[in-house]
Amino acid sequence: MKMNPWFFALALVAAAPFASAKTCPVAIEANDQMQYNLKEIKVGADCTEVEVTLKHVGKLPATAMGHNWVLAATPDMAAVANAGVAMGLANNYLHLPDARVLAHTKIIGGGETTSVKFSTSALKKGGDYSFFCSFPGHWALMHGKFLFG
Repeated sequence: MKMNPWFFALALVAAAPFASAKTCPVAIEANDQMQYNLKEIKVGADCTEVEVTLKHVGKLPATAMGHNWVLAATPDMAAVANAGVAMGLANNYLHLPDARVLAHTKIIGGGETTSVKFSTSALKKGGDYSFFCSFPGHWALMHGKFLFG
């Protein structure tokens, strides 16, 4: 049976967007001293999505010293953190839905790991982004710059 060469050309064109998709992994740790081990995360513009893995290397439970990883535009960080305080641990101290929250993990306690995968389509190259922990009172110490581009 002879295959039409146009079929193969069409298949290559259809697969092209998938061939250029790139997931960029990021690993970050949080501890019982309200600190991340990174102050800056750089993600290249060629990344179509990012997978952030957060590991809580401390020993305290989520109720006492829980941590998460939240991404927002830097000017929105304080407002997002403050809006989440009343939402409680069950809601990861985030008032959702909130368009200002670009990505987030759940709150975890010592010894636990969580991750989030998100598209970079909403990010602008060179935009002003920050990551932070939304557990009440943590964001002031637990934050860093997220650089895309």
